[in-house]
Amino acid sequence: MIMEDIATVFPTIEILRHEPLAHYTHTKTGGPADYLAFPTNVQETKSLLAYANQEKLPVTVVGNASNLIVRDGGIRGLVMILTKMASITADDDQHTVTAAAGAALIKTTQVAQAHGLSGLEFAAGIPGSVGGAIFMNAGAYGGEISEVAVAAEVLTPTGEIRTLSREELDFGYRHSSVQDYHDIVLTATFALTPGDKGAIQAQMDDLNARRAAKQPLDLPSCGSVFKRPEGHYTGQLIQEAGLQGLKWGGAQVSTKHAGFIVNIDHATATDYLELIHHIQDVIWKTDHVKLETEVRIIGEQPQD
Repeated sequence: MIMEDIATVFPTIEILRHEPLAHYTHTKTGGPADYLAFPTNVQETKSLLAYANQEKLPVTVVGNASNLIVRDGGIRGLVMILTKMASITADDDQHTVTAAAGAALIKTTQVAQAHGLSGLEFAAGIPGSVGGAIFMNAGAYGGEISEVAVAAEVLTPTGEIRTLSREELDFGYRHSSVQDYHDIVLTATFALTPGDKGAIQAQMDDLNARRAAKQPLDLPSCGSVFKRPEGHYTGQLIQEAGLQGLKWGGAQVSTKHAGFIVNIDHATATDYLELIHHIQDVIWKTDHVKLETEVRIIGEQPQD
């Protein structure tokens, strides 16, 4: 299959060939996608999936690429970035907010606040997309998406559109059924509680101030790298092991928060992954604690 074929089939969809994913990831790292498409609606997403299935092309879906590492070898087949599907609507009578998969989670919390709807304040500073938040049950400051998400419309790998209930989404710690069944999130609906707009905004402002004070928001990163191991704080383990500030190629364990790895000097995904593995090895040897990655790692290793 050649680029002209896809362009002919989908003349209205932006599709790039051999596009470096480093242009889109929050770490500013990642190899090229064979084909990178930006669908703007459900029908375009469905059509792209059907075509990829017909041509036996692997399909990878990416949201805001904030909690993601793409290996330096890139991704074969078709990659879809859904950030052009970004509509957000509020139903004041039902006290719900429904957002498309590519909508920014931060923007979704702002819409909720503007309608005096409480429950999403914890997500006010999470830089991912709504689809990504459903995919991994995003959470912060004691809140999780599972507490407010009541339904998600998904596109199954075979092209069927289904609406999944909260129970069917099978949320767990940084987990949802979307991961297991390789569904593509299209929209999500959040059930919220009426509240005072000023109080909601004050809580969002407080959490964002706390985030800015503790996290290295001024440097490229993939957010929190590791899941919190039971009975421990990841950043504290890394700090006590003497790894804070450690540099590996262009990547560094953040001097502001040891649970983050930042890109300080043209880091590669390989720098990130080697540093992650080193941290895991050291913490296992010193504390007998197995650190599992929270960040999603996809793509192929670079060819020698």
